[in-house]
Amino acid sequence: MTRLVNRHPDRPTRLLLAMLPFALLIAAYAIGSDMRLAENPNDKLLPSFTALGDAITRMAFTPDKRTGDYLLWVDTVASLTRIAGGVAIATVFGLLVGVSVGLLPYARATLGGFLSAVAMIPPLAILPILFILFGLGELSKFVLVFAGIGPFIARDIAMRVAELPTEQIVKAQTLGASTWQICTRVVLPQMWPRLMDSVRLSLGAAWLFLIAAEAVASQDGLGYRIFLVRRYLAMDVILPYVAWITLLAFSFDWLLRVLQARLFPWFAPEGASR
Repeated sequence: MTRLVNRHPDRPTRLLLAMLPFALLIAAYAIGSDMRLAENPNDKLLPSFTALGDAITRMAFTPDKRTGDYLLWVDTVASLTRIAGGVAIATVFGLLVGVSVGLLPYARATLGGFLSAVAMIPPLAILPILFILFGLGELSKFVLVFAGIGPFIARDIAMRVAELPTEQIVKAQTLGASTWQICTRVVLPQMWPRLMDSVRLSLGAAWLFLIAAEAVASQDGLGYRIFLVRRYLAMDVILPYVAWITLLAFSFDWLLRVLQARLFPWFAPEGASR
């Protein structure tokens, strides 16, 4: 008898199984919405799909009466600009510091403990400090995203570098490689796909920190809009915005996964399941 751990679904079955949880979630929402609306037609907690569709049309395809902007797209551009800048800075920082700490004993002795301590600071706890230091403008939002995921990426890369077989470093030195050559020809080629994995794991936290910053001090952005309309209990707007943020985050994750598989095919079998 074939053990369950050795049974693999074919492609159509995998697609069906992947869609099943989403279908169940939608069905559960539809049932819950119908039940609540049957008791109270004015209920706002679980709006009908018709109300959700009207809200999407109003936010995405109808100009705002006051500004003339299409609010969903204005908010999306603002949030994507902030998160892209924050993640890019955190990625560069994480790679440089992580490789240094993982490869160089003096850097590890100097920054290893400090990096571990900084990574334990809850970013949302220092949000007021960031607003005081950097103001309520765009800079504080970039800094919060960077502070939230930069140390994590650096620690992860440092650990991945430390896990490299010592034999690789020794052989490179035997062949006359300098520290710079060891870094660029031995370490970095193996760190690029691992860096992409680390960024993928950080995206969820990056969105959390961005939305928190936009909710406190902003005039646009997806997080700003959610917290603006919550005072009116506008779940017909909040739920599509949450779904849109989820779709954006999932799309970024998928894009990084595809790029990783194409740029580093030797790493794809290991990273594909992550």
